[in-house]
Amino acid sequence: MRVFLAGATGAIGRPLAERLLGAGHEVTGTTRSPGQAAALRERGIDAVVVDALDAEALRAAVLTARPEVVVNQLTALPQRIDPRRYARDLAATNRLRREAGPVLARAAAEAGARRIVAQSISFIARPEGPPVLDEDAPLFTDAPPGLRDGVEGAADLEHATLTTPGIEGLVLRYGFFYGPGTAFGPGGSQAQDVARRRLPVVGAGTGIFSFVHVDDAADATVLALDRGGPGVYHVTDDEPLAQRDWLPLLAGALGARPPRRVPVWLARLAAGPVAGQAVSMRGAANAKARRELGWVPGHPSVRTGFAEVFGAQAGSASAGSGSTASASTASGSTASGSTASGSTASGSTASATSAASTASGSSPPASG
Repeated sequence: MRVFLAGATGAIGRPLAERLLGAGHEVTGTTRSPGQAAALRERGIDAVVVDALDAEALRAAVLTARPEVVVNQLTALPQRIDPRRYARDLAATNRLRREAGPVLARAAAEAGARRIVAQSISFIARPEGPPVLDEDAPLFTDAPPGLRDGVEGAADLEHATLTTPGIEGLVLRYGFFYGPGTAFGPGGSQAQDVARRRLPVVGAGTGIFSFVHVDDAADATVLALDRGGPGVYHVTDDEPLAQRDWLPLLAGALGARPPRRVPVWLARLAAGPVAGQAVSMRGAANAKARRELGWVPGHPSVRTGFAEVFGAQAGSASAGSGSTASASTASGSTASGSTASGSTASGSTASATSAASTASGSSPPASG
């Protein structure tokens, strides 16, 4: 089928484009860079150079492509997110979600596409209720300033995707990405911080994080082209883990010393409200994506996934059994109950605690 991929050169855009081509689809991909457009064309992708915030240019690109499905993977995240300037660093991505998201959905419908699939994030639920939440849990719309902009940007994108007349809308809320080209991959900012002991366990480290290998996220997106009905899907691995559990696992995979520990008050002083996610965030259940998309993550847990990505064994690093939660079997609670990014892609909330280690005596984080 003809697929219009908005954001073909990002952390998920690259592996997604390869999988779309491998499945025999005709792919039109967008980028802001002429140089990256040339690289896309060499791979067999019909590349379009466009500023996604230029509404008329974006609309024209979609209409020219005449896609059957539009996939929105637009983000504009810096290489390193400063938790003390979280709102600033996510502002460009939030603007894309608010402004380009609705334009893409309307243009897709106008072009006669039958479906739009959009990237969102799984860590924007209100931190209340059981440790792992399903897609019906309320969003953290009353989050503290700094966090709230990311939640509202994702919510605006989801609303446009799901309610635009004349087209089916699917929202894929990805977990924190790890793997090549991500913050939690070789050379990534989060991996570097863990290796240098700049990312500490905050307080009891009870915040539950849901990860997803970027290749598994791409696989789920390909399935969403023609499976499942309109709605929201958590695309996360099978085992959400508390910060106190996954952080030592990652350090072990990197061959680094165990992470430092800092009290919550110090983390909040250094990193602001984002630091609270390390003790309060809820995980995301993936049962719906498994059931309705027929998706099975190839990397079911970071327990083995981190070691695979970084080419090392976790060694003696181990996780406590009391704070593990199954993503696929979690109850479908709607009790009121965490980015951005991606893509938010994901990895940005985890960076919230890196500044706290600076306050506890380690070196300042390297600039992105």
